Amino acid sequence: MSTNQSENQVIAPEAFGGQQATPLPHNLEVEQALLGAILANNDAMNRVSFLEASYFFDPLHQRIFDTLRTLTERGQLAIPATLKTYMEADEGLQAVGGAQYLARLSAAATSAAHAEDYGRTIHDLKLRRELILIGEESATLASRPETDMSAMDQIENTEMALFGLAENGESDQGFKPFKTSISEAVENIEAALKRDGRITGVATDLNQLDELLGGLQKSDLIILAGRPSMGKTALATNMAFNAARRHLHAQRGGEDVENSGGAVVGFFSLEMSADQLAARMLSEQANIPSEKLRRGLLTNPQFQDLAHAAQEIEDIPFFIDDTPALSIAAILSRARRLKRQHGLSMVVIDYLQLARASGHERVENRVQEISEITRGLKGMAKSLNVPVLALSQLSRAVEQREDKRPMLSDLRESGSIEQDADVVMFVYREEYYHERREPEMNTAEHAEWQAKGEQVRGVAEVIIGKQRHGPTGTARLHFAKEVTKFGNLVDGDYLPEQI
Repeated sequence: MSTNQSENQVIAPEAFGGQQATPLPHNLEVEQALLGAILANNDAMNRVSFLEASYFFDPLHQRIFDTLRTLTERGQLAIPATLKTYMEADEGLQAVGGAQYLARLSAAATSAAHAEDYGRTIHDLKLRRELILIGEESATLASRPETDMSAMDQIENTEMALFGLAENGESDQGFKPFKTSISEAVENIEAALKRDGRITGVATDLNQLDELLGGLQKSDLIILAGRPSMGKTALATNMAFNAARRHLHAQRGGEDVENSGGAVVGFFSLEMSADQLAARMLSEQANIPSEKLRRGLLTNPQFQDLAHAAQEIEDIPFFIDDTPALSIAAILSRARRLKRQHGLSMVVIDYLQLARASGHERVENRVQEISEITRGLKGMAKSLNVPVLALSQLSRAVEQREDKRPMLSDLRESGSIEQDADVVMFVYREEYYHERREPEMNTAEHAEWQAKGEQVRGVAEVIIGKQRHGPTGTARLHFAKEVTKFGNLVDGDYLPEQI
């Protein structure tokens, strides 16, 4: 049945809790036709499993549909006679004729085969009404000069509301046939076979880490935590850069980009500026200490190396947003925009505690705010179907222990972070703590300290404390602290030379 202008009838705006200048889109005839079809043949309810009672415009029709669903879910016969028992006291029903109205609905019913078409029309009109309400709320906020929200905040909140409407408004959501799920699983396994069965997600090119994780998986929230100076940002940058470089090489080589293990990266740098992050990446790729770059202490050959490195990496799909104190709504909005424009396939947030909850005001309870942030990040990973790598601080409890290796309980506001994350990993460098425990010179303890220092020099550990779909364990990496670069250990007996 069509829903042209003449079919849209006007119903009292009180049904929506306010006065409407123009009638909201609705179609009472379609609502009546669907209810009649269900009364005439209860199997019609199975064809509109995507509908909720609130999708109907008429409050009476909402109550009738809700009662019909209750009866059919119980396995009871839902016909005018049985429905009357549950609704005879309904004042709205009495106002239109009581049981006679139900009988008229059933008598005028057409084939149950049309029920799905009726349901989709009702669903579409509900979305249109929601669009109007979002637009009206946006217009009201924008017209208030005293509002404490900036125009950009309003745009991002409106975009998030529209995205939520699009997500929740999908009438095809719900159960998938097992055949569909099996087909998707086989496709994932086939993709793994094409990569020699080692990596099924975004590759970090850190071999031991990739072996433990199988790459960074789509829709996963991955938390990378560590104490200050452990190299959280450096490790996240290395992982993201390696993935972006893989993507570029596959694209230029005409390879299968989807199965290359590469990614288009969106990096939200809430702490460092974009140029600082870029300078760090240049330092890593040119193998020149970042301190020399900051102070301009470069030889001519080093500057040539730097220029060459810049030319090599300038086209990698690595996008940086360095806006400070972004809300989760803003992060999601900007990530969606990047996905539309460039095909985003990995997100990094540096770091979690610098993000804000999406409300108009900050939540007084910090644990509650962190819970909202982690839930938002997990929701973003699922809705965008990309891995989201979020950095996190650790509490000072680590420093009070003899063994400084971090554990899940060391996460700040750990409950929600640990619960929402699919993977939690910690970066740990024993070398950092060892250097601060130097005993007196020319003693046996100092000789032992030096020997131990040679063993831990340039070695970093990434400890997988939680992995929802795989093993825990530890990946050992090489860390060149002068250029803040993580790489693969060649073997246990040989470490690359430090600069």
